[in-house]
Amino acid sequence: MKAIKTFKLIGGVLIVVVSINAWSQTSESAVTSTQSSMAPADGGSAKAARQGNRALSKKVLRALSKGGVNTSRINVIAKGGAVALAGSVTDPTQSDKASEVAKGVPGVTSVKNSLTLKEVGQ
Repeated sequence: MKAIKTFKLIGGVLIVVVSINAWSQTSESAVTSTQSSMAPADGGSAKAARQGNRALSKKVLRALSKGGVNTSRINVIAKGGAVALAGSVTDPTQSDKASEVAKGVPGVTSVKNSLTLKEVGQ
């Protein structure tokens, strides 16, 4: 009977010790992730690079919308300043306009236009 109580006590102590260690690791990683999210996109961190790429994609998409390009069927993929436009447009002038607008967005180093022409209703 005393052996069972001893094992329960030891088990309870181990659970408390493990949970305290796990708690301190979580708070340290939260501080580290906060610091890395504040780092610039050129910081070398993969997470920061992804965030920078996503932000650039959104900037280009916003610029396309403001520039009069129908973005409902356009995907913008950014990687390190290089932007790829994929999808379709209904007017050939929209494709050229999309390239020019994307080139004018700050942070864009190159634009690859893979937009195709699709008639309305296809």
